[in-house]
Amino acid sequence: MTKHILVIDDYEYLLYLLRSVLEDEHYKVSVASKGEGAQERIQENPPDLIILDLKLGDTSGLDILETLRSHAATASIPVLVSSAAILEAETVSRLVAGNPARYHNVAVLRKPFDIDLLLERVGLMIAAS
Repeated sequence: MTKHILVIDDYEYLLYLLRSVLEDEHYKVSVASKGEGAQERIQENPPDLIILDLKLGDTSGLDILETLRSHAATASIPVLVSSAAILEAETVSRLVAGNPARYHNVAVLRKPFDIDLLLERVGLMIAAS
C-alpha cells in the first residue's frame, strides 16, 4: 500500500520540490502552504508521515506539533520537523530529548538539507511507524 505524506511548508518552491522527489519514490503526497486548518485536515485523512516546517506564515509549526500530540487520533503520526531557524529546531530537539514517550516519533531536519538525507529519514520514520 502506498504511504501518504503530508508536507506543510509556506515556501511554495520547497513544496513543489518535495512533492516531486517524494512522488518519484512512490509516496502519495499532499501539501499545505498554511498551518491553518492542518489539524482538521490531518484528522480527516491521516497521513503516514508529516513533514512540518516550524516557521509558517500564519501559525507556528511548534503549535501544530503540540496540537497533534494532544489528540489521541494524531498523537502517533510520525513528524519530521524541518526548519532553518536554529533556535526553534533546538527547542524541538530539547522537547524530544526531554519527553521521549510523547515525542518518540518526532525528528528534526535542519534546512538546507540534502535530499538523500531527507529520503533516508522519511524511509526510516515510515518503516518504524
